[in-house]
Amino acid sequence: MLKRLRVKLVCINMALLMTMLCVILGLVVRFTRAGLEAESLRMMQAAARPAPPGHHNRLPEDFRLPCLVLRLSRDGQAFTGDGAPYGLSRADLEAAVQRAAAAGAPAGILEEYGLRYLWVGGPETCLVLADVSQERAALSHLARNCVLAGCLGFGILLLVSLLLARWAVRPVERVWEQQRQFVADASHELKTPLTVIMTSAELLQNPGETSSRQLAANILTESRQMRGLVESLLELARVDSGAAGQDHVPLDLSRLTADAILPFEALFFERGLSLAEEIEGGITVRGCGARLRQIVEIFLDNAQKYSAPGGTVTVSLKRKGRARCLLRVSNPGEAIPGEELSSIFKRFYRLDRARSLNGSYGLGLSIARGIAEEHHGKIWAESAGGINAFCVELPAGP
Repeated sequence: MLKRLRVKLVCINMALLMTMLCVILGLVVRFTRAGLEAESLRMMQAAARPAPPGHHNRLPEDFRLPCLVLRLSRDGQAFTGDGAPYGLSRADLEAAVQRAAAAGAPAGILEEYGLRYLWVGGPETCLVLADVSQERAALSHLARNCVLAGCLGFGILLLVSLLLARWAVRPVERVWEQQRQFVADASHELKTPLTVIMTSAELLQNPGETSSRQLAANILTESRQMRGLVESLLELARVDSGAAGQDHVPLDLSRLTADAILPFEALFFERGLSLAEEIEGGITVRGCGARLRQIVEIFLDNAQKYSAPGGTVTVSLKRKGRARCLLRVSNPGEAIPGEELSSIFKRFYRLDRARSLNGSYGLGLSIARGIAEEHHGKIWAESAGGINAFCVELPAGP
């Protein structure tokens, strides 16, 4: 599919670019032809004008077009002029005059002689003839150069289109690969609880040594595991949709963070952990309160799962400059390798795969990243000196 997409992009780009190139080169030839014709007619008109008294050279200094001026009598039958420079006999000149008169146009081309003619009125009627062979040779040379430039341009544009198509499809390839990985991970996460549920249900149909209560407990546990996973997947889909950005309102992030910490105090106490707060008051942001609170909850839930026994989890919220604020949740624990500090925000990514048995699906931090990006913020992880920290930087109001 991606290969077909690249081919389609290349074809579309080449069609558009070559159309533009052909139009540009065609206009160049057309305007050049019109310019040469206009210049030729200007020279022919200058050649037909009689010289002022006392002036032997009646042509302008920039006059370079060889012209033959035939001055006709009042009845249009007789004319004066010599066609020798063009290799034309008297009979040829008479035929040329007759054909120019029969054309009925003030200017045109006599194809059989390769001459342009121009009728000029005034005290006496003049028929001006000029050779167009050089003009046509110049246009032919220009057209040939345009064709060569078009072929060269086609090759260059094809190469550029291939590179652009590869560059444009690269994000699609990345998303496609992520989607495939997501489907594979989700299938793997759902496969285990489904297997346990099916096995327990089959044993319930054939009572044996295992008690029905234990089998029912297994089914209930795995069903809750699946429900939690499905709810996380739905939440991740809502974050990815970006629809929540429509309900952003100004809110007090300091108070929201303090309120989000309260429900975790009892949980931390039961696990033998300490919870410390360093919250600067009066920090306001524009966003969705429920989603920003969810970031705090995800960070705290992650901290209580991975914190070292008896450790202290610190939640800090401070201003960073004049228009930013920094939310940071840190806890002592096993160091996170540097190469995995960015990978932990990927979907279904877990440093310890065994954590899935405790309700960790590897989706929480991915959801937090989506919420942070939705609020035009940045999210990252740090690990140094035995302390792991998760940080979110958000735009803040005055």
